[in-house]
This record gives sequence, structure tokens and C-alpha cells, in this order.
Amino acid sequence: MTSVPDTSLASQSVPCITVIGAGLAGSECAWQAAEAGVRVNLYEMRPLEMTGAHQSGFLAELVCSNSLGAAALRNANGLLKEELRRLKSLIIGCADETQIPAGGALAVDRWGFSELVTAKIAAHPMINLIRERIDALPPARPLVIASGPLTAEALSQEIAALTGQKYLHFFDAAAPIVTLESLDMDKLYWASRYDKGSPNDYLNAPMNEEEYHRFITEIVAAELHDGHAADKKILFEGCLPIEELARRGIDTPRYGPLKPVGLRDPRTGKRPYAVVQLRRDNAAGTLFNLVGFQTRLRIGEQKRVFSLIPGLENAEFMRYGVMHRNTFINSPKLLRPTLQSRQDPALFFAGQITGSEGYVEAIAGGWLAGLNAARIAQNIPAVVLPGETAFGALFKYVTSSGSGTGNFQPMNVNYGLLPPFEQRVDKKLRSQIYAERSLHALSDFEAAIGNDRGGVDGSEVR
Repeated sequence: MTSVPDTSLASQSVPCITVIGAGLAGSECAWQAAEAGVRVNLYEMRPLEMTGAHQSGFLAELVCSNSLGAAALRNANGLLKEELRRLKSLIIGCADETQIPAGGALAVDRWGFSELVTAKIAAHPMINLIRERIDALPPARPLVIASGPLTAEALSQEIAALTGQKYLHFFDAAAPIVTLESLDMDKLYWASRYDKGSPNDYLNAPMNEEEYHRFITEIVAAELHDGHAADKKILFEGCLPIEELARRGIDTPRYGPLKPVGLRDPRTGKRPYAVVQLRRDNAAGTLFNLVGFQTRLRIGEQKRVFSLIPGLENAEFMRYGVMHRNTFINSPKLLRPTLQSRQDPALFFAGQITGSEGYVEAIAGGWLAGLNAARIAQNIPAVVLPGETAFGALFKYVTSSGSGTGNFQPMNVNYGLLPPFEQRVDKKLRSQIYAERSLHALSDFEAAIGNDRGGVDGSEVR
């Protein structure tokens, strides 16, 4: 349907922005703009129209895993979460409130998390949540497009026409979820890798060499879903389907999601040949997802092949793995580091559509676009975060990598994006020093945006 956005809020004296999409990025974006004193029209098409990956009408629904990645500061993903936490992120705050045990990761009760985000957004007096599909980009500005990797076809065409750039695309996969009660616990054991975190964070299905080789052989021979996903060869290296890993070599999965390192079987005292890990998917611990088992296999083939995993012979699948489209723009060509369009400074993009791959990265994009859209609406120059932070380094990469030559590919946050130190540092201490430098720079940034409302468009505020 073609929609004419509600302008009732925009007609009031308080500035107003429009946000399309209420996933992780869109919800964070709307919240930050509202908290900055700007009214927000937030559009979300679900549940009126669903996608192939979503299951509910809740905002910020996690479709692939309940994990937001590593929690420790020695990991860049953990550092980015801490930066967002200090910047009063709505989404990270809700994640902390609905956290469930997951070793060294921040995992959440998926439904509890999304329900909490939805409730907070719906209750905010400055946010007007509109359940409607947007087919045509509204003329109202500032406008933030946070429609995500599952952008509806009509809107995708609108954005393509607006940007003048052909879309790049690849396909992600969601892992299957099984019930705990259907598993054979005599064949499984509880353990976190290297005994980190609670011993009840993960279930482990050990495989001997014969079981592993049979499993890999069957995965390689299994039929793929014959939809669009099966026809595409462009896959994100950080989220490859399990069958693609198996095709790259019989031992490739053993050095990836099935690696047994740090998972000694307490019943034998030995390390298995290979291990399939299952991570709890809800607070009650009744559902578990197969870690690293993103897949394009047909549903019937998933049941057949994954039932070869010891302990999963009679597994009840509450969700099978699905393949879904992921669409992203050529951000280095199209966006400033502020996430503003280079052609239209009142137009912003946020989330995975920018090529910032990953849940926490999407949240960060929503935070930055929300703050800057609010500043533009209030006639205050936009800002970027310091390059020494994980946050700032990520979006510097996203908006400059490849110089817009077409070589741009999605990127997760990592310490390799941060500027190097002038002097060599002990490798064992490098992540700690990165984190200390980042959080110090972040404190300076917070002070600057709190005390100096001027700033410089497209530059760091100090």
C-alpha cells in the first residue's frame, strides 16, 4: 500500500522526525530522538505484513539468535555494548533487564526483550508508533530509513531510485530451535567453553570421528531450499550456512562452530572429536538454538540431517532454519560519517541497511542516526563519535571503506578497525588498552555533546 505519513506531530511547534522501521536500529533511533526533545513518527509494517524471518509484531525482534555477542571488553563487540550502555541506549538497557545466562555473551529472553522494547516505545509521550507499511518515501524531513535487511520490495525500489545506486545484497540464515524436553540428555552434557560462565549456559553434543564424518557427508548431500536464497552465491563470511562450511572441507566445521576446543566431556575427561553446542533461547530454558547452524537446507532435510546429531535423534523443532534476504546500500558512496545522505543532509540511514553487520552494530547506527536527526531538526549540527571508540571506528569504516568503488562489504565491529597505537604494546594487553582509550574518548564526547550544542557538521565534537 502507498502511505501518506501522519503529520499530526510535525504540525506542532516541537520539531518532528520520521523513522521507517522499528527493528533494533529504528527503535533505538526513535528513542534517542525523543529523548533529545524531538517528536517522532515511527512506522512499522508488522504485524499487518510479516517477513519470512519474523514471528511477531513486537518491535526489535531478534530473528537469528538471542545473543548480542561477547560481553567482555577484550572483545570489540563487548566494548561497543559498553559504549552504548554509557550512552543510555534503550536497546542495551532492555537487554540488560532481560538477560539470561550465556557464558561470556549477552543473551536475552527473546520475547521478554522484544516485549519490553515495545512497551517502552509505545509509552513514550514523544513517539507516535504507526503500524503501517511505507511504499513511498515521504517528503517530510528529517527522515531516517531503518527498514533493515528485510526491506519490502516497493520501498527497496524507492530507496534504489533515491540513491541512484544499484543495491548490493546477500543472504543471511537463521538457526533452528529445539525443545529441551525432546533431547536425549544421556548423550549431552552441560559446559561453557573453557568453563567460562555458568555450567548451565550451554548443552553440548559430542561426536566421535565416525559420527562427525557421516554428519558432514549428509549435510553436503542434502537439498537446499529452491527459493531466491538457493540461487545466490553472495554470502556474508561472518554468518555462513553450516552446509557452506561443510562444502569448504570436511574439517572446516571442526575449526568453526563444531570446534571441540575448551569443551572437555566431564564423563570421559577427554575432548571430543567435534561438538555441536546448543544455547538456551529463552529465560525458562525450555528452548535451545543450534549455535552456528544457520542453514539453507529444506525443512525436511533439516529434520533428517540434524537428527543425526547425538542427543537430537528425536528433537522437536520449534523453528527450522530459514534463509532471508539482506539488503544494504553502498554506504561509502552515499553516506557521511554522521549517517546523513551526502546528497540530502536531512535524510539518514541506520542499521543493517548501511552495511554495519550485526545486532549491536545496528543498535549503534540507530543511536547515531537518532541523535543526529534530532540535532538537524533542532538546527544543531550533526556529530560523529571519536575514531578511538569502537562506535566511531565502525562508522568511519562503513562510510569510507573502498571509497565507494563498489568493493564495500558489510562489517562487524572489531579491534582491527580502531587506529593503531603510536608505540608497540604487549599483544596480551592490546584489547585492554584499546578499551581504556575508547572509554576515555567516549567520556570526552559525552561531555562535549552535553555542554557544547554547537559542534561542527560531520566532525568530532570535542
